[in-house]
Amino acid sequence: MSESTEDLRSIPFRTADGAETTLGGVADGAILVVNVASKCGLTPQYEQLEQLQRTYGEKGLTIVGFPCNQFMGQEPGSMDEILEYCSVTWGVSFPIMDKVRVNGSHAAPLYKALKKTKNVEGAKGPIQWNFEKFLITPSGEVHRFRPKTTPDAPEVVAAIEAALA
Repeated sequence: MSESTEDLRSIPFRTADGAETTLGGVADGAILVVNVASKCGLTPQYEQLEQLQRTYGEKGLTIVGFPCNQFMGQEPGSMDEILEYCSVTWGVSFPIMDKVRVNGSHAAPLYKALKKTKNVEGAKGPIQWNFEKFLITPSGEVHRFRPKTTPDAPEVVAAIEAALA
Protein backbone atom coordinates (compact mmCIF):
# COMPACT_ATOMS: atom_id res chain seq x y z
CA MET A 1 0.00 0.00 0.00
CA SER A 2 1.59 3.23 -1.13
CA GLU A 3 -0.71 5.90 0.22
CA SER A 4 -3.60 5.87 2.61
CA THR A 5 -6.98 5.58 0.96
CA GLU A 6 -7.91 8.97 2.40
CA ASP A 7 -4.92 10.59 0.64
CA LEU A 8 -5.80 9.02 -2.72
CA ARG A 9 -9.50 9.72 -2.29
CA SER A 10 -8.83 13.43 -1.66
CA ILE A 11 -6.55 14.24 -4.62
CA PRO A 12 -8.41 16.61 -6.97
CA PHE A 13 -8.89 16.05 -10.70
CA ARG A 14 -11.35 17.19 -13.39
CA THR A 15 -14.46 15.46 -14.62
CA ALA A 16 -15.23 15.19 -18.34
CA ASP A 17 -17.21 18.45 -18.13
CA GLY A 18 -14.39 20.31 -16.36
CA ALA A 19 -15.69 20.30 -12.79
CA GLU A 20 -13.23 19.52 -10.00
CA THR A 21 -13.81 16.37 -7.97
CA THR A 22 -11.95 13.61 -6.13
CA LEU A 23 -12.24 9.83 -5.97
CA GLY A 24 -14.01 10.34 -2.65
CA GLY A 25 -16.50 12.56 -4.46
CA VAL A 26 -17.09 9.90 -7.12
CA ALA A 27 -17.40 6.76 -4.99
CA ASP A 28 -17.24 5.51 -1.43
CA GLY A 29 -16.54 1.80 -1.94
CA ALA A 30 -13.87 0.03 -3.94
CA ILE A 31 -12.59 2.00 -6.94
CA LEU A 32 -10.83 0.65 -10.03
CA VAL A 33 -8.87 3.49 -11.66
CA VAL A 34 -7.91 2.85 -15.30
CA ASN A 35 -6.12 5.01 -17.89
CA VAL A 36 -8.10 4.39 -21.08
CA ALA A 37 -7.71 5.02 -24.81
CA SER A 38 -10.04 4.61 -27.79
CA LYS A 39 -7.52 3.63 -30.48
CA CYS A 40 -5.41 1.03 -28.68
CA GLY A 41 -5.05 -2.70 -29.17
CA LEU A 42 -6.23 -3.05 -25.56
CA THR A 43 -9.37 -0.92 -26.11
CA PRO A 44 -11.63 -4.03 -26.06
CA GLN A 45 -10.93 -4.08 -22.31
CA TYR A 46 -13.73 -1.48 -22.13
CA GLU A 47 -16.16 -4.38 -22.56
CA GLN A 48 -14.68 -6.26 -19.59
CA LEU A 49 -14.53 -3.09 -17.48
CA GLU A 50 -18.21 -2.45 -18.19
CA GLN A 51 -19.03 -6.06 -17.26
CA LEU A 52 -17.21 -5.62 -13.93
CA GLN A 53 -19.18 -2.41 -13.32
CA ARG A 54 -22.46 -4.21 -14.04
CA THR A 55 -21.54 -7.26 -11.94
CA TYR A 56 -20.06 -5.49 -8.91
CA GLY A 57 -21.42 -1.94 -9.05
CA GLU A 58 -24.35 -2.58 -6.72
CA LYS A 59 -21.94 -4.32 -4.33
CA GLY A 60 -19.77 -1.19 -4.06
CA LEU A 61 -17.33 -1.15 -7.01
CA THR A 62 -16.91 1.94 -9.18
CA ILE A 63 -14.71 1.91 -12.27
CA VAL A 64 -13.25 5.34 -13.06
CA GLY A 65 -11.71 5.89 -16.50
CA PHE A 66 -9.08 8.51 -17.22
CA PRO A 67 -8.48 9.04 -20.96
CA CYS A 68 -4.79 9.45 -21.77
CA ASN A 69 -3.16 10.38 -25.06
CA GLN A 70 0.45 9.76 -23.95
CA PHE A 71 0.93 6.37 -25.59
CA MET A 72 1.38 6.78 -29.37
CA GLY A 73 -1.49 9.28 -29.53
CA GLN A 74 -4.12 6.59 -29.01
CA GLU A 75 -6.67 8.95 -27.40
CA PRO A 76 -6.66 11.95 -29.77
CA GLY A 77 -10.32 12.94 -29.63
CA SER A 78 -12.13 15.69 -27.77
CA MET A 79 -13.91 14.81 -24.54
CA ASP A 80 -17.25 14.82 -26.39
CA GLU A 81 -15.85 12.38 -28.96
CA ILE A 82 -14.39 10.14 -26.24
CA LEU A 83 -17.63 10.05 -24.25
CA GLU A 84 -19.70 9.29 -27.35
CA TYR A 85 -17.29 6.54 -28.42
CA CYS A 86 -17.36 4.92 -24.97
CA SER A 87 -21.14 5.04 -24.78
CA VAL A 88 -22.01 4.02 -28.34
CA THR A 89 -19.26 1.46 -28.96
CA TRP A 90 -18.91 -0.16 -25.54
CA GLY A 91 -22.04 0.84 -23.60
CA VAL A 92 -19.88 2.35 -20.86
CA SER A 93 -21.90 3.37 -17.81
CA PHE A 94 -19.00 4.07 -15.43
CA PRO A 95 -17.61 7.60 -15.10
CA ILE A 96 -15.03 8.84 -17.61
CA MET A 97 -13.00 11.81 -16.36
CA ASP A 98 -11.07 14.52 -18.20
CA LYS A 99 -7.94 13.56 -20.15
CA VAL A 100 -4.83 13.27 -18.03
CA ARG A 101 -1.13 12.69 -18.38
CA VAL A 102 -0.05 9.65 -16.38
CA ASN A 103 3.74 9.88 -16.76
CA GLY A 104 6.32 12.64 -16.76
CA SER A 105 6.64 15.92 -14.93
CA HIS A 106 3.10 16.97 -15.92
CA ALA A 107 1.42 13.76 -14.74
CA ALA A 108 -1.85 14.21 -12.90
CA PRO A 109 -1.35 14.31 -9.11
CA LEU A 110 -3.53 11.21 -8.68
CA TYR A 111 -1.29 9.25 -11.06
CA LYS A 112 1.87 10.56 -9.38
CA ALA A 113 0.53 9.01 -6.16
CA LEU A 114 -0.74 5.79 -7.76
CA LYS A 115 2.60 5.07 -9.46
CA LYS A 116 4.17 4.55 -6.02
CA THR A 117 2.19 1.29 -5.80
CA LYS A 118 4.03 -1.92 -6.62
CA ASN A 119 2.49 -4.54 -8.89
CA VAL A 120 2.44 -8.27 -8.05
CA GLU A 121 6.04 -8.62 -9.26
CA GLY A 122 7.11 -5.86 -6.85
CA ALA A 123 7.72 -3.26 -9.56
CA LYS A 124 6.49 0.31 -9.23
CA GLY A 125 7.08 3.38 -11.35
CA PRO A 126 5.75 4.67 -14.66
CA ILE A 127 2.52 3.56 -16.24
CA GLN A 128 3.52 1.07 -18.96
CA TRP A 129 0.66 1.63 -21.42
CA ASN A 130 -3.05 2.27 -21.71
CA PHE A 131 -5.35 0.25 -19.45
CA GLU A 132 -3.12 -0.01 -16.38
CA LYS A 133 -5.43 -0.69 -13.44
CA PHE A 134 -5.34 0.34 -9.77
CA LEU A 135 -7.86 -1.13 -7.33
CA ILE A 136 -8.28 1.05 -4.25
CA THR A 137 -10.06 -0.92 -1.54
CA PRO A 138 -12.29 0.62 1.13
CA SER A 139 -9.66 -0.39 3.74
CA GLY A 140 -6.93 1.53 1.91
CA GLU A 141 -5.03 -1.17 0.08
CA VAL A 142 -3.98 -0.45 -3.49
CA HIS A 143 -3.54 -3.29 -5.98
CA ARG A 144 -1.81 -2.58 -9.30
CA PHE A 145 -2.44 -4.56 -12.47
CA ARG A 146 -0.42 -3.96 -15.64
CA PRO A 147 -2.14 -3.21 -18.97
CA LYS A 148 -2.09 -6.73 -20.40
CA THR A 149 -3.78 -8.10 -17.27
CA THR A 150 -7.38 -8.09 -18.41
CA PRO A 151 -10.11 -6.68 -16.17
CA ASP A 152 -11.70 -10.13 -15.94
CA ALA A 153 -8.43 -11.91 -15.06
CA PRO A 154 -8.80 -14.17 -12.00
CA GLU A 155 -6.39 -12.05 -9.92
CA VAL A 156 -8.34 -8.85 -10.64
CA VAL A 157 -11.70 -10.45 -9.89
CA ALA A 158 -10.33 -12.02 -6.70
CA ALA A 159 -8.98 -8.65 -5.49
CA ILE A 160 -12.33 -6.96 -6.25
CA GLU A 161 -14.30 -9.67 -4.46
CA ALA A 162 -12.00 -9.51 -1.44
CA ALA A 163 -12.34 -5.70 -1.36
CA LEU A 164 -16.13 -5.97 -1.41
CA ALA A 165 -16.38 -8.78 1.16
